[in-house]
Amino acid sequence: MADRKPFLLRIDRDVLSAVHRWADDDLRSVNGQIEFLLRDALKRAGRSSVETTRRTSTDAADKASANATNKRTTDSATNADSDT
Repeated sequence: MADRKPFLLRIDRDVLSAVHRWADDDLRSVNGQIEFLLRDALKRAGRSSVETTRRTSTDAADKASANATNKRTTDSATNADSDT
């Protein structure tokens, strides 16, 4: 596994609160969510040098997150349909 280096992050309270809610929704820690978001942004920008094989420990969390998101979306759609 890759070395982890602790560092201090100063962040706006509202941004941290939003990331915390998102992490809760995705069943991740805030630290894991920030790392996930950074990895995703790096990948989308074509700047990632991290091998995807190193991410096996977070793959299960990513799948659980996608399933939870899909379930919430489906549940919201079902509830909206039943209201009409």
